[in-house]
Amino acid sequence: MDGRARTARIARGAAASPRRIWTGRSLPAGLAAVALGAAVAATALGNVRDGGLLKSPSAVERALPGPQRPSKAGGRGPAFSATVAEVAPDPRRPRKAGDQGRTGLRAAAPQDFQNLPYDGDYTFVRVRFNVAGGSRGGRFGREPPWAHDFPYADNNFAKILDEVTLVSTHTDGTNVVGADSPDLHRYPIAYMAEPGRWRATRAEVDNLAAYLQKGGFLILDDFRGSREWQVVEAIFAEMLPGRRFRMLELEEPVFNAFFRIETLDFSPPTFRQYKPYFLGIHENDDPQERLMVVANFNNDIGDYWEYSDTGWFPINLSNEAYKVGVNYVIYALTR
Repeated sequence: MDGRARTARIARGAAASPRRIWTGRSLPAGLAAVALGAAVAATALGNVRDGGLLKSPSAVERALPGPQRPSKAGGRGPAFSATVAEVAPDPRRPRKAGDQGRTGLRAAAPQDFQNLPYDGDYTFVRVRFNVAGGSRGGRFGREPPWAHDFPYADNNFAKILDEVTLVSTHTDGTNVVGADSPDLHRYPIAYMAEPGRWRATRAEVDNLAAYLQKGGFLILDDFRGSREWQVVEAIFAEMLPGRRFRMLELEEPVFNAFFRIETLDFSPPTFRQYKPYFLGIHENDDPQERLMVVANFNNDIGDYWEYSDTGWFPINLSNEAYKVGVNYVIYALTR
């Protein structure tokens, strides 16, 4: 049995018998409380084309209220070049609420990555993508956008997944893989932070298109506002033509894949002037078929994962973020 088939079998077993309870093994005190709380609380353990002009708002855009809505028809949208999206991030983006108070909690993300070798077990994979100044570029001395919350969010999530499910999970490290790398095709699930800052290259778009069409599942997290939405929607319109983002409802199978998510009225950890939405792209643009891409828009569940062992956020909010993440993994492994 190959690695992916073995992992899928384990995941199906987890979904069928979701009563593996936290044992406290090797978890920091904060994470242990989150794991226990989650286990106890669970009830079931392209319109931007044609020279870059936005011709008309999409259904998703029309649903976004007030300040979150992208520009009206005729406004400038992201311009496409031979390398796909060349959209500069907004330099006026406000600092994250609480950044000043939290800078001492975490060291800067490392720039050299010791990836785990592939062996078929679940490995948390973060996607590295091109930004202004190259894929390693960041602003104001901070990590590049794709590395936001790395490595703490990745490591903490892997430990929770291992503790509350039967998925055979690497807790000894996580991987960073380029959006244009063939190695991405080894891993069924990938996570991308701050895609609103992505300046996609043709190689990245083509590689991710092949990855998704072959069965890959991509999680987009930590982006917000009309400008970042336009960047993401334009890139995916180029990547998956004929498919579009749809609002996801609570009845969507992904929200029942392991935990029963009770509400999508999610409280974001920061930028609370924005209302969070869960959006997705389905295979063949059919909402009855496989979900290929899920977007946590106006939200940042990775922030909850990152700080769940510090007491910075309430445990119940961290629990919800972990439950959503666990559901993403179980859904992707069993569809």
